Amino acid sequence: MKLKRVLAILGIGVLAGMYLLSLIFALIDHPLKSSLLLASLYATIVIPVLLYVFVFITRLLRERRKKKDGTIAGREPTR
Repeated sequence: MKLKRVLAILGIGVLAGMYLLSLIFALIDHPLKSSLLLASLYATIVIPVLLYVFVFITRLLRERRKKKDGTIAGREPTR
């Protein structure tokens, strides 16, 4: 359970950093301003969505494996 908590905190930090970078890129005066801002906004949306899909698919596959093995809620299969 500790690993999940650490990864969640790390994810919050990454998201906050991406939001901060989006703000900075929106305010700077640089020739690449629009490209950097669009890339930052894209990453802010796409990365959490991909992580959600990854966790969702992992959960589905884990449940499918448990059903295939005959285990229910962590119990040993009956023979």
